[in-house]
Amino acid sequence: MVLLLTALLCALIWLFLICFHGRFWQGGPILDPVAIAGDDWPPVCIVVPARDEAGSVQACVGSLLEQSYPGPLSLVLVDDNSTDGTGDLARAVPDPLRRLTVVTGGERPSGWSGKLWAVAQGVAEVRRQVPADSGYVFLTDADITHDPAHIATLVAKARTDGLDMVSEMVALNCASVAEQMLVPAFVFFFALLYPFARVNDPGSRVAGAAGGSILIHREALARIGGIESLRGALIDDCTLAMHVKRSGGRLYLGHSRLARSIRPYPHPGDIWRMVARTAYVQLRYSPLLLVGTVLGMVLVWIAPMLLALFGHGLPRLLGAAAWVVSMASFVPTLRRFRLSPALALFLPLVAVFYTAATVGSAIDHHRGRGVVWKSRAYREPNGNAPPK
Repeated sequence: MVLLLTALLCALIWLFLICFHGRFWQGGPILDPVAIAGDDWPPVCIVVPARDEAGSVQACVGSLLEQSYPGPLSLVLVDDNSTDGTGDLARAVPDPLRRLTVVTGGERPSGWSGKLWAVAQGVAEVRRQVPADSGYVFLTDADITHDPAHIATLVAKARTDGLDMVSEMVALNCASVAEQMLVPAFVFFFALLYPFARVNDPGSRVAGAAGGSILIHREALARIGGIESLRGALIDDCTLAMHVKRSGGRLYLGHSRLARSIRPYPHPGDIWRMVARTAYVQLRYSPLLLVGTVLGMVLVWIAPMLLALFGHGLPRLLGAAAWVVSMASFVPTLRRFRLSPALALFLPLVAVFYTAATVGSAIDHHRGRGVVWKSRAYREPNGNAPPK
């Protein structure tokens, strides 16, 4: 009886996810490059926080300075107390139009997360250069490269559809075996947590964004109180999206063909650390939510496979059906990464990996280690660092 009820629950969960959960499994939306025409293009100010990004900063800055955007364009890179010469490397990038300003970041005040403090300093420099709240701010990371048409495409989407914020999940590295096994699932699970169709629906409360590529109207940013309103957030992109949507703003979230992360994750441990640094933050540091998440992962990804392999009769059929549907839902993501659909067979094992990383994130927090990223540690929900 227990097996039958478990199998029935798994099947009902997947029926709901496929039919009523924002079509999270679909392959889009994706913006195609626009044909640049006319001269009525608003100013765009790019802000790049950078901490110890010597290996990627020049490629990132070079791609941003080479944008074919026809309107006013400026770039502010904030060197966030780097120890590897990131700021000097950025200054060495050819800049014939003098679009680049490199700001040396100050010490992080109490209550601020490191990245957001760097972004706040960049936005302050933007206000100094262009005081009026017109045009857009584009937030991106120092390990991402951009096609020359990227910013123009984002601005065209924002203006055509009357959007306050346009964000894209940039293409991620998928070269090593670890990346091929784990990175597509990371994108897939992100879309499950934040179904793009619901994010893009003004009538839905779901708000999400991908921090590697965010274009936000300066009026919308001012309306929510600026970057200061996010000061302690460790999941800054989705927190920003939440504030914008709650203020009445309209969002777009999609996948990008025009921006690519060049940060490699060659080993499973690299991906584990990427997930673990914010997984428990996502659960609001709640042991109860952690238990619910683990139970949900078991019912959605692991139990269907076990029922299909080791069950009997109706529980086995229901489990097999749920397993097949779960694998089929993953295929569009695998195709986006140009990988074999056969990798969907390993999705339950990948789910075990991500579940374990989430539990590991909680263990780190309760041991006092907290969130560690770029040699900074954060233990408290408000972004304060733990005592040394």
